[in-house]
Parts: sequence; C-alpha cells; structure tokens
Amino acid sequence: MFNVGATESPAFLILSGRVEIARRDGLGRASVIVVHEEGEITGEISQLAGRPTLAEGRAGPEGCEVAPFDAVHLRALVVGSADIGEIVMRAFILRRTELITGGGAGSILIGRASDPWLVRLQGFLRRNGYPYTVLEVGTNPDATAAVEKFAVAPEDLPIAICPNGSLLKRPSEAELGICFGITPTLNAAKVYDVAVVGAGPAGLATAVYASSEGLSTIVLDSVGFGGQAGASARIENYFGFPTGISGQALTARAFNQAQKFGAEIAMPLEVAKLECGGELRRPKDPLKIELKDGRSLLTRSVVVASGVRYRRPSIRNLEAFEGAGVAYWASPVEAKLCEGEDVALVGAGNSAGQAVVFLAPKVRRLHLFVRSNGLEASMSRYLIDRIAALANVEVYTDSEVVELDGEPEIALATSTVTNRKTGETRIFPIRGLFLFIGADPNTGWLQSCGMQLDEKGFVATELSEMDGAIWRSFKRKPLPLETSVPCVFAIGDVRANSTKRVAAAVGEGAAVVAQLHSILTKRN
Repeated sequence: MFNVGATESPAFLILSGRVEIARRDGLGRASVIVVHEEGEITGEISQLAGRPTLAEGRAGPEGCEVAPFDAVHLRALVVGSADIGEIVMRAFILRRTELITGGGAGSILIGRASDPWLVRLQGFLRRNGYPYTVLEVGTNPDATAAVEKFAVAPEDLPIAICPNGSLLKRPSEAELGICFGITPTLNAAKVYDVAVVGAGPAGLATAVYASSEGLSTIVLDSVGFGGQAGASARIENYFGFPTGISGQALTARAFNQAQKFGAEIAMPLEVAKLECGGELRRPKDPLKIELKDGRSLLTRSVVVASGVRYRRPSIRNLEAFEGAGVAYWASPVEAKLCEGEDVALVGAGNSAGQAVVFLAPKVRRLHLFVRSNGLEASMSRYLIDRIAALANVEVYTDSEVVELDGEPEIALATSTVTNRKTGETRIFPIRGLFLFIGADPNTGWLQSCGMQLDEKGFVATELSEMDGAIWRSFKRKPLPLETSVPCVFAIGDVRANSTKRVAAAVGEGAAVVAQLHSILTKRN
C-alpha cells in the first residue's frame, strides 16, 4: 500500500480486512510493528504534513478495504472533531515515539561514536524528532558489512543511509534533511500570510495560533524546532507542569500542534536576508525572504523569532574542540559521550543550573566554574539548593577557563582555569566542557532592511511614532510588537527588553497573532 519514504502517502481508515505495518531501515531489514484491524487508522505524525513515510504498509492476506485521508483532509478530521482528533493525535504521537525508541526505522548513521561529525548529525536528528539508528564502526558487524558493501573509505565517515537506501558520505545537516524528507519543498510562487523565522517557543506559539485561525503560515529554522529551550534538560518553572518537563518534550508538543493546524515547518533552512522593499514599498507589496541555498519565498508579514546565538568565550583552542568535547547544550547525546568521566561547566544562569542537575548523575565529577562571586544573583534558589546537594559537583567562584588542550578535533583532555582574584592557575583533567554563558541576538539576516536595533543588537519594538515615507504610505503607527519596518514583528529573546522566559515567549507568540490579524484584514 505504501513504502518507506513515500511522499504524500495518506493515512488509511480500515473499513474491512487488515493492514500490516512494518519498520524497514536503510539496510533492508524489516520487522512488523503492528497489524491494524477494521476501524483503525494507519499513519503517524509524518502524515499530518505530507512528509515521507517512516514505515511500510501491506494489505493482509485476505485483502482490505480502506478510505484514504491525505494531509489536508486528515487535518480537517482531527480539527473538526475534538474526540476523534484527540484519539488520532495521541495515536500518531505515540507511534512516532515508538519509531524513535524502538529502533530499526528511519535512517542509519554509521561512524565512530566519538566523531564530532557523527555527534552533530545525531543532535540534528534528535532535535527534529526523527528516528535513527547509530551503528558504530569496529564494534557492530552490520556497520562493517555496510562499509565494505559501499566501499567507504575511513575519511568518508560518517555515512548516512536514507530510508530509500541511498548513501550520503559525511553529509551536512541540510543534505541529511533533504534525503530524510525533513526539509519540505517550497512553493516560490505562493504568498504566505505569515512567515515565522525561528522555531523556538515564541515562533512555534505564533505558528499554532496563526494557523489555527486560518492564516497560511510557514516557520523557518536553521537547526530544528525548540531553540535554546529545546536543549534544556528540564524546565521546572513553566506554568502547568509541577513535576517539570524537558525542553524537547515541551517544544515537540508545540511542533506537532502547529502541524495539526496546517502550519508548514521548514528545517534546516537558514535565512540569508529579508528584502523589505525600502521606502517605496506599498501596503499590498509582499516581503521577500531569501535563503542561504538560493531559494526564496514571499509573505505578507514576517515574525522575527530568531532568538539568540550561543556566545563563544575567549578561550584559547576553543574552536579546535567544538564538537569534540566542547558543547553549548547538554543533551543525552553529549551526556552519553561523557558518561563516567570528569567534565566542566561554565555558567551561572538557570540554563546552566538545569544542565548541572541533568549531567551530574551521569558523570564522575562535575566542575562548575563561575566568573562572579556566587550563583545567587543569577540562578533560581531551587537550582542552587539542588546543586549544593550533589556530592560530585564542586563550584569554583571567581574562576575563568582560559585554555583547552588535548587532541584537536578528536578529544578534549584538560582545561586551564585562572582565579580572577588571586591569579592562581590550575589544570583540570576533563573530557567535556559545557558552555552556558549567555547569547547574542541572531539579527545578522536583518541588516539589509536597516531595521532599528538597540545598543546590544536586539530588535526594537514598542515604537510609538515612526517618520519616513513608508509609514506615511501605510497610514498608521507601529503596533506594540511591530518593528521599524511595517508588517515585520519581533517576539521572544531577539526582541529588545523582552522577558527571557519560555512562558513570556509563548505569550508574545500568541499576542503577535492578534496584531497580525489587524493588519492582514485591512490589506485584504
């Protein structure tokens, strides 16, 4: 009925007979996951967006009668009936979870476990909620057989075997996204109502509210959904989750919710620049977003939710160990590589505290380096107390990492730390260094628009009056979340004077949609 990797494959409601669903990996190995009976429906999250299937379906021996639901009609089904929608969405989410945790579905990565390239690809697939299996060269016979079969040289590792069996050597995230069907095909002639740049909590909230209210919405992100919040091991102060929730789980729910309402989410696609049309632009003229790969899209409005980029401290040899021991987030992938080893973490904010609590049970010893004289000024009390109770965590105040050493691009071995007060220098043997020292606004792609920024580079909003021919043409004042460019809004961490909390970002994502409605209605 459908093969792995089939695009635009519908979900099938089984009217009679049976349908066998099997997982099949890039090496051709197959196993039956489930047999659907009469009254059940096939599919998982991929079918909501018309993405390539991750499993294959075959009619039972006696045949079957089915009713197909393509992506558009499937979304109409789950939105039109709350009871049916709850059943189908729950089933689809649980099926995707099974494909991720059960193994043997999606794609295969083959390489050396400690290879930074492989670690980066794993992080990309994990951040996008895509199932994959890692086969380690030298320890897994299937990996050895695949390397011999495809005549792969050591310098070509890691390789990726796509669901359709094609092979990629040392692929980029963009190449992986295309081959695995994560990156959709863009319609250059379509004019969207809303284009959201950034798939963090603010951007995803905009996508959910805009698409649920009938606005054609596309979300662009250069990495995957979740943003910085998605990399958080546990968020314990988000409203409604008293036991806490991981950033990945929270933003994955928003990602699925946005797809349910029909938002297009395109990753990993990096925006090169925003063409605003200058002073001669008229109210009905669309804005143009140009991508790094040369493609472009048109939109009536833009929501800047591009967040921030991780700040890189001035540490000697830092670049040589990025991805080879140095990380800017603490996911299960990095934690596994450092399991049972000594690691260090730099930072004093809540994200640093959450990372310490997540990593400590998995490592032998964790050194926490803080430039200031304590944690109290920047970290929540509950995290400070929890860190104090961890026997294998030691906090060093007034301390700064100044140099790294080891095998560049292979493995980190030591870090040199200086006490800022006494000048004393110590060398710590570590296998991993986690940096949580804040971030800078991700606004480089806005420079071509001449957008107004504050002194730190964040996007200015709350502009009561704006001069210039373009604003006279639009015959109105800027709205509260609107930038100095008409129809371009800014929300979340990238916005000047915003509250750097997940709940605040989600709130701004909801608020901006009301403002979008007010301008789009007038333009139409």
